[in-house]
Amino acid sequence: MLMRCIRAERLKLRHSRMWLILVVLPLLAVLIGCANYYMNQSALQHKWYSLWTQVSLFYGEFFLPVLIAICCAYVCRLEHLNKNWNMVLSAPVTASQIFMSKLVIVSMLILAVQLFFTVLYMISGLLMGLHFQLPPEIIGWILRGWVASITISAIQLLLSMRIRSFAVPIGISVCAVFFGLGMYVMKLGMYFPYSLLTIGMGVLSQNSLTAGDTLLFFIMNSLFILLISVVAIRWLRNSDVAA
Repeated sequence: MLMRCIRAERLKLRHSRMWLILVVLPLLAVLIGCANYYMNQSALQHKWYSLWTQVSLFYGEFFLPVLIAICCAYVCRLEHLNKNWNMVLSAPVTASQIFMSKLVIVSMLILAVQLFFTVLYMISGLLMGLHFQLPPEIIGWILRGWVASITISAIQLLLSMRIRSFAVPIGISVCAVFFGLGMYVMKLGMYFPYSLLTIGMGVLSQNSLTAGDTLLFFIMNSLFILLISVVAIRWLRNSDVAA
């Protein structure tokens, strides 16, 4: 039944223009980052690592959280129209299947974006004359960034299910990003979901995480995903949806 829900979510996206946003935002982040890298090459001397600091700063710190919020708001948009939440909740599927199918779809979209961003990063580096010697940490950055994105997706889905407005959850995401940046600066980033994306993708520091930090990173993401999912599913089960 979960697979049927996932297929239904895919069908809702088939004729949408979501792919434009999924392509444009990472491309814009890379273009801005590359321009900044090109104009400051005298100060940025660590080649691929320096290029990563520039492109991932705009992508991981600003564009990706907004992109996640847009995806989550979009997959809940149809349910907010014409009292469709009532129809969905009266269908022979469980609340957990409804929520998990949306989370899976958003997670797959973000995984595609992560891979696309990686390709853009490699192409831009080669165009700037860097030798094809990618940082070995890049796999970890992309993987951990995706895991942290799932955590943020769970939060944004909960917000988008409860808030009918398309723009408000996105605005909350932007505010959370700046709050998360403050938490990171205070070295409390491991305990705030939006800071985990900064840590996971090596946005502000490319130093490899210790084994203990890596374990804590995955534990905190797992706990956040589990907690938010339980809250969202309980809300779907027990609350009357205003549509």
